[in-house]
Amino acid sequence: MAILELNNVTYIYKNKWQTTRAVNNVSYAFDCGKVYAIVGKSGSGKTTLLSMLAGLDTPTEGQVLFDGTPTNKINRDAYRRNSVSVIYQSYNLFPLLTILENVTYPLELCGMKPASAREKAKKMIEVVGLTDVVYRRYPAMLSGGEQQRIAIARALCSSAKVMLADEPTGNLDTENTANIISILKDLAHREGYCVIIVTHDMAVAEKADVIIRMTDGNLIPEA
Repeated sequence: MAILELNNVTYIYKNKWQTTRAVNNVSYAFDCGKVYAIVGKSGSGKTTLLSMLAGLDTPTEGQVLFDGTPTNKINRDAYRRNSVSVIYQSYNLFPLLTILENVTYPLELCGMKPASAREKAKKMIEVVGLTDVVYRRYPAMLSGGEQQRIAIARALCSSAKVMLADEPTGNLDTENTANIISILKDLAHREGYCVIIVTHDMAVAEKADVIIRMTDGNLIPEA
Protein backbone atom coordinates (compact mmCIF):
# COMPACT_ATOMS: atom_id res chain seq x y z
CA MET A 1 0.00 0.00 0.00
CA ALA A 2 1.18 3.50 -0.82
CA ILE A 3 2.36 5.56 2.15
CA LEU A 4 0.75 8.78 0.86
CA GLU A 5 -2.24 9.08 -1.45
CA LEU A 6 -4.31 11.75 -3.12
CA ASN A 7 -7.88 10.61 -3.60
CA ASN A 8 -9.91 12.93 -5.88
CA VAL A 9 -8.37 15.96 -4.18
CA THR A 10 -9.63 19.43 -5.01
CA TYR A 11 -8.64 22.69 -3.33
CA ILE A 12 -10.65 25.85 -3.97
CA TYR A 13 -9.65 29.39 -3.03
CA LYS A 14 -12.55 31.82 -2.76
CA ASN A 15 -12.86 35.54 -2.30
CA LYS A 16 -15.62 37.99 -3.16
CA TRP A 17 -14.21 38.48 -6.66
CA GLN A 18 -13.42 34.99 -7.84
CA THR A 19 -13.21 31.26 -7.19
CA THR A 20 -10.00 29.41 -8.12
CA ARG A 21 -9.56 25.64 -8.31
CA ALA A 22 -5.87 25.54 -7.37
CA VAL A 23 -5.92 21.73 -7.32
CA ASN A 24 -8.47 20.04 -9.56
CA ASN A 25 -9.70 16.53 -8.67
CA VAL A 26 -6.29 14.84 -8.60
CA SER A 27 -5.51 11.27 -7.57
CA TYR A 28 -2.07 9.76 -7.14
CA ALA A 29 -0.23 7.27 -4.91
CA PHE A 30 3.30 7.80 -3.56
CA ASP A 31 5.45 4.83 -2.49
CA CYS A 32 8.46 4.54 -0.22
CA GLY A 33 11.82 3.98 -1.86
CA LYS A 34 11.27 6.48 -4.66
CA VAL A 35 12.05 10.11 -5.47
CA TYR A 36 9.18 12.03 -7.06
CA ALA A 37 9.55 15.42 -8.73
CA ILE A 38 6.50 17.64 -9.13
CA VAL A 39 7.16 20.29 -11.76
CA GLY A 40 5.12 23.14 -13.19
CA LYS A 41 4.92 26.85 -13.73
CA SER A 42 4.25 29.33 -10.95
CA GLY A 43 0.54 29.26 -10.16
CA SER A 44 0.06 25.69 -11.38
CA GLY A 45 -0.94 24.46 -7.90
CA LYS A 46 2.35 22.92 -6.72
CA THR A 47 2.59 24.89 -3.46
CA THR A 48 -1.05 24.25 -2.58
CA LEU A 49 -0.58 20.53 -3.20
CA LEU A 50 2.57 20.44 -1.06
CA SER A 51 0.72 22.25 1.73
CA MET A 52 -1.92 19.51 1.78
CA LEU A 53 0.64 16.71 1.65
CA ALA A 54 2.41 18.35 4.61
CA GLY A 55 -0.81 18.56 6.61
CA LEU A 56 -0.76 22.35 6.70
CA ASP A 57 -4.17 22.34 5.03
CA THR A 58 -6.89 19.87 4.06
CA PRO A 59 -8.71 19.49 0.73
CA THR A 60 -11.94 21.26 -0.12
CA GLU A 61 -13.03 17.95 -1.66
CA GLY A 62 -11.49 14.48 -1.61
CA GLN A 63 -8.87 13.11 0.76
CA VAL A 64 -5.15 13.03 1.43
CA LEU A 65 -4.39 9.68 3.06
CA PHE A 66 -1.34 8.73 5.11
CA ASP A 67 -1.00 4.96 5.54
CA GLY A 68 -4.64 4.72 4.49
CA THR A 69 -5.96 7.24 7.02
CA PRO A 70 -7.34 10.63 5.87
CA THR A 71 -5.29 13.53 7.23
CA ASN A 72 -8.47 15.39 8.15
CA LYS A 73 -9.28 12.57 10.60
CA ILE A 74 -5.99 12.67 12.50
CA ASN A 75 -4.14 15.12 14.73
CA ARG A 76 -2.33 17.14 12.07
CA ASP A 77 0.12 18.66 14.57
CA ALA A 78 1.26 15.13 15.43
CA TYR A 79 1.24 14.23 11.71
CA ARG A 80 3.61 17.11 10.90
CA ARG A 81 5.79 16.26 13.86
CA ASN A 82 6.06 12.50 13.34
CA SER A 83 4.95 11.50 9.86
CA VAL A 84 6.27 14.06 7.37
CA SER A 85 9.33 16.28 7.24
CA VAL A 86 9.54 19.41 5.09
CA ILE A 87 12.72 20.95 3.67
CA TYR A 88 12.43 24.53 2.45
CA GLN A 89 14.38 26.56 -0.10
CA SER A 90 15.19 29.14 2.60
CA TYR A 91 16.50 26.41 5.00
CA ASN A 92 14.44 27.79 7.96
CA LEU A 93 17.29 27.37 10.45
CA PHE A 94 17.23 29.32 13.70
CA PRO A 95 19.89 32.04 13.28
CA LEU A 96 20.66 32.40 17.00
CA LEU A 97 21.11 28.68 17.66
CA THR A 98 24.27 26.76 16.85
CA ILE A 99 24.13 24.07 14.19
CA LEU A 100 24.01 21.31 16.80
CA GLU A 101 21.24 23.16 18.67
CA ASN A 102 19.28 23.56 15.41
CA VAL A 103 19.38 19.84 14.69
CA THR A 104 18.72 18.90 18.33
CA TYR A 105 15.75 21.25 18.76
CA PRO A 106 12.96 19.06 17.25
CA LEU A 107 14.16 16.05 19.23
CA GLU A 108 13.98 17.90 22.53
CA LEU A 109 10.61 19.32 21.47
CA CYS A 110 9.37 15.74 21.21
CA GLY A 111 10.60 14.98 24.73
CA MET A 112 13.92 13.26 24.06
CA LYS A 113 16.48 13.76 26.82
CA PRO A 114 19.14 16.35 25.90
CA ALA A 115 22.08 13.94 25.91
CA SER A 116 20.28 11.43 23.69
CA ALA A 117 19.07 14.22 21.41
CA ARG A 118 22.61 15.51 20.92
CA GLU A 119 23.90 12.05 20.05
CA LYS A 120 21.19 11.49 17.47
CA ALA A 121 21.71 14.97 16.03
CA LYS A 122 25.44 14.29 15.63
CA LYS A 123 24.69 11.07 13.74
CA MET A 124 22.33 12.87 11.37
CA ILE A 125 24.89 15.61 10.71
CA GLU A 126 27.35 12.87 9.80
CA VAL A 127 24.76 11.26 7.48
CA VAL A 128 24.58 14.45 5.39
CA GLY A 129 28.36 14.56 5.04
CA LEU A 130 29.37 17.17 7.63
CA THR A 131 31.65 16.81 10.67
CA ASP A 132 31.92 18.05 14.24
CA VAL A 133 33.62 21.19 12.89
CA VAL A 134 30.15 22.70 12.31
CA TYR A 135 28.60 21.89 15.70
CA ARG A 136 29.38 25.23 17.36
CA ARG A 137 28.93 27.38 14.28
CA TYR A 138 25.85 29.46 13.53
CA PRO A 139 23.88 29.16 10.27
CA ALA A 140 25.27 32.42 8.85
CA MET A 141 28.78 30.95 9.14
CA LEU A 142 27.94 28.13 6.70
CA SER A 143 27.58 28.12 2.94
CA GLY A 144 24.15 27.69 1.36
CA GLY A 145 24.88 24.06 0.54
CA GLU A 146 25.96 23.36 4.12
CA GLN A 147 22.86 25.05 5.52
CA GLN A 148 20.63 22.92 3.30
CA ARG A 149 22.45 19.80 4.49
CA ILE A 150 21.75 20.85 8.07
CA ALA A 151 18.08 21.37 7.18
CA ILE A 152 18.03 17.80 5.87
CA ALA A 153 19.80 16.52 9.00
CA ARG A 154 17.15 18.20 11.14
CA ALA A 155 14.40 16.61 9.02
CA LEU A 156 16.05 13.21 9.47
CA CYS A 157 15.76 13.52 13.24
CA SER A 158 12.04 12.94 12.82
CA SER A 159 10.79 9.38 12.61
CA ALA A 160 8.96 10.41 9.42
CA LYS A 161 9.45 8.31 6.30
CA VAL A 162 7.97 10.99 4.01
CA MET A 163 10.25 13.87 3.10
CA LEU A 164 8.79 16.83 1.23
CA ALA A 165 11.24 19.26 -0.35
CA ASP A 166 10.04 22.66 -1.56
CA GLU A 167 12.55 23.97 -4.14
CA PRO A 168 15.41 22.55 -2.00
CA THR A 169 18.12 23.61 -4.48
CA GLY A 170 16.69 26.95 -5.54
CA ASN A 171 19.43 28.96 -3.81
CA LEU A 172 22.32 26.62 -4.61
CA ASP A 173 24.99 26.41 -7.29
CA THR A 174 25.38 23.40 -9.60
CA GLU A 175 27.80 21.49 -7.37
CA ASN A 176 25.74 21.90 -4.21
CA THR A 177 22.55 21.09 -6.10
CA ALA A 178 24.09 17.79 -7.20
CA ASN A 179 25.15 17.03 -3.62
CA ILE A 180 21.69 17.69 -2.17
CA ILE A 181 19.94 15.61 -4.84
CA SER A 182 22.40 12.79 -4.21
CA ILE A 183 21.58 12.84 -0.49
CA LEU A 184 17.83 12.78 -1.17
CA LYS A 185 18.19 9.89 -3.64
CA ASP A 186 20.24 7.91 -1.13
CA LEU A 187 17.55 8.44 1.50
CA ALA A 188 14.93 7.03 -0.85
CA HIS A 189 16.89 4.19 -2.41
CA ARG A 190 18.95 3.04 0.58
CA GLU A 191 16.82 4.03 3.57
CA GLY A 192 13.34 3.59 2.09
CA TYR A 193 12.10 7.16 2.37
CA CYS A 194 9.36 8.56 0.16
CA VAL A 195 10.90 11.78 -1.19
CA ILE A 196 8.70 14.31 -3.00
CA ILE A 197 10.46 17.32 -4.51
CA VAL A 198 8.60 20.37 -5.79
CA THR A 199 10.82 22.16 -8.29
CA HIS A 200 10.80 24.36 -11.38
CA ASP A 201 14.28 23.09 -12.34
CA MET A 202 14.05 20.32 -14.94
CA ALA A 203 17.70 19.41 -14.37
CA VAL A 204 16.73 18.52 -10.80
CA ALA A 205 13.49 16.80 -11.85
CA GLU A 206 15.32 14.57 -14.32
CA LYS A 207 17.26 13.02 -11.41
CA ALA A 208 14.00 11.78 -9.87
CA ASP A 209 12.53 8.32 -10.37
CA VAL A 210 9.15 9.77 -11.33
CA ILE A 211 8.34 13.17 -12.84
CA ILE A 212 4.82 14.54 -12.39
CA ARG A 213 3.83 17.69 -14.23
CA MET A 214 1.27 20.02 -12.69
CA THR A 215 -0.75 22.22 -15.01
CA ASP A 216 -3.77 24.31 -14.02
CA GLY A 217 -4.30 22.23 -10.91
CA ASN A 218 -4.04 18.89 -12.71
CA LEU A 219 -1.38 16.20 -12.18
CA ILE A 220 0.04 14.54 -15.29
CA PRO A 221 2.67 11.80 -14.71
CA GLU A 222 5.29 11.77 -17.45
CA ALA A 223 6.10 8.53 -19.25
